[in-house]
Amino acid sequence: MEYTVQKLGALAGISPRTLRYYDEFGLLKPARINSSGYRIYGQAEVNLLQQILFYRELGLTLEAIRDIVTSPSFDGTRALREHHEQLLQRRKQLDELIANVEQTLAQSEGRITMSNEEKFAGFKQKLIEDNEQKYGQEIREKYGEETVEKSNRKLRNMTEEQYAACQQLEEDIFAALEQAMEEGDSASELAQKAADLHRQWLGFSWDTYTKEAHAGLAQMYVDDERFTAYYDKRRPGIAAFLRDAVHVYTGVKQ
Repeated sequence: MEYTVQKLGALAGISPRTLRYYDEFGLLKPARINSSGYRIYGQAEVNLLQQILFYRELGLTLEAIRDIVTSPSFDGTRALREHHEQLLQRRKQLDELIANVEQTLAQSEGRITMSNEEKFAGFKQKLIEDNEQKYGQEIREKYGEETVEKSNRKLRNMTEEQYAACQQLEEDIFAALEQAMEEGDSASELAQKAADLHRQWLGFSWDTYTKEAHAGLAQMYVDDERFTAYYDKRRPGIAAFLRDAVHVYTGVKQ
């Protein structure tokens, strides 16, 4: 079956304008242009659009998605399996948060008593699983299972105050980076403040800090599109700017 821009947009729940942009961006080309000049999409394009929307749902930038789906090594079946695993992980996180809310409701109604640790257990577990999704495979390969497990234990054992401080510190890092980017100098006082805040933030999960590991992680933010997408959601280029600031801060360049 073939689709025009309007029909494919209606099928996928996106606008024709978005499909035209995907074409111009080199992300999703039509199968052909008909004699009237209209874009025509076939089944292969429908399947690819589904993959693109999966990746968008997972938070990747269009640039990162284009690099993935246009790669000669792109495997649609393998990509679907990866999407499935990530969605299952997300469902697990939601189930844990729902259970946490249900417990809190039960406490507010006087049916149970919750400790402060229980109130925040779901949020801390989500933080651990987010870290696993963002950093897990690469960090395990680079630093080993023991290092990652120590980090996860440290996160699980965070107090309510430590958890809140960790979350606030991440926001402070982004705020400092956004201000520093206005100056455009990764060696500026503001940029170095952001790098120092990032070091402090790592202390909530890292058992031991080294400048080399800090610089290596910052480089990974740029080398891996998933890391880049997470940071660049706040502002395009922020991952690379943080990398540069950390390299100045540590004096280590990967």
